[in-house]
Amino acid sequence: MSGCAQSAVKSVARNRHVNGHCGIATRGARRRKNPPAACTTSSFGVDRGSLPVSFHLTTPPCVSKLRAGRLRAKKVDDAEFVITEKLMDSEKAPAEDDEEVATSFTRTLAAIVANPLFYVVGGFAMIKIVSMLGEQVGTILALSALPVVGLTLISKSGAGLKVKAGLEDRLPALEAEAEVERAKQLIARQNSPFYGRERPKWLGPLAYEYPTYLRGEVAGDCGFDPLGLSSTPKAFARNYECELLHARWAMLAAVGAIIPEYLAMTGLDIGEPIWWKVGAAKLSGDLVLNYAGIEGFRIAGKQGLWAIAACQVVLMGGPEYARYVGLKGLEPVGIFIPGDSNYPGSALFDPFKLAADPSTLANQAVAEIKHGRIAMLTLLGYAAQAAVTGKGPLENLMDFIADPAHNNVLAYLPK
Repeated sequence: MSGCAQSAVKSVARNRHVNGHCGIATRGARRRKNPPAACTTSSFGVDRGSLPVSFHLTTPPCVSKLRAGRLRAKKVDDAEFVITEKLMDSEKAPAEDDEEVATSFTRTLAAIVANPLFYVVGGFAMIKIVSMLGEQVGTILALSALPVVGLTLISKSGAGLKVKAGLEDRLPALEAEAEVERAKQLIARQNSPFYGRERPKWLGPLAYEYPTYLRGEVAGDCGFDPLGLSSTPKAFARNYECELLHARWAMLAAVGAIIPEYLAMTGLDIGEPIWWKVGAAKLSGDLVLNYAGIEGFRIAGKQGLWAIAACQVVLMGGPEYARYVGLKGLEPVGIFIPGDSNYPGSALFDPFKLAADPSTLANQAVAEIKHGRIAMLTLLGYAAQAAVTGKGPLENLMDFIADPAHNNVLAYLPK
């Protein structure tokens, strides 16, 4: 019924500005005592023959079903009619408001679920829920899959389809704004000393014939590709994306590997604090892993190694699929990402607007890839030390500080 009312309202809104024209024509006809022969009356009470062809009204088939009618035609005399509007006496108007609220709520809910910060806050909530419901593998897997399943259900719902349609209407303007921002970022990189032909190279002032396809267009391009692995645009884009992903994971892992060991040194019971021993300890015994050594502060830490791996696959499957299909994959839930897959931007990935300024973004991108490369080398060092000394990185550091003359790489060389 509400669809009928909307159809009727649209018809009247489209023709409201021609009412004066209709009235003039009919009043002229009244003065002549005879209406125009070609003039016919629509069920809205408007004389069709007195309107231009493009303004002729068509009667929606559902108008007759409106009892009090949002639109009501009142006859003034034999030739003149006035269209009046009146809100329906039923609950139709509140229903439309409810639909708008539902659409707005759905859009907000999708933005929250897609936000990376949701996984941080949701992780704490998940820990509490798991402890209340019991640490069962099925419960943990269901909660891990909740974000991606929730987004899928939102995109398929009626309100979700309205959210998508609303975004499609705004896409041209949003894409135009994104193009402007990308142009500003390009200008910022051109003005930065870390990009372009005059950027710092990996050999510094030494003479060297650098690859011509490395032109300093991206952050961290110092002309290093001795094997020619990125000689084609497709290979370059792929390798740059992989390097950036590994750099970001490495920065997290470099810190994550030493925090449990540090907490164990302070006296907390971590279970197994050495990063490379955790897997073997899980396989060989009933080791329970608690976050920060806090009893019960865990999601799957009491489960076996395979259950933990399954939870990781389910939890990361959604974000990885979104990354694979591209940023357009979020548009079905009404989310527009203005950047690219490497630097997406928006409130989802830059909630504090730390990179809102194009010059700041250009410099931060360089700093990020530099720190990421150091972190990747750091993890390589962790692995080498573990293979040689059988200890964790912090314990190796403490041994070196205690006796640097004897506890160093020379002590482990073959004699």
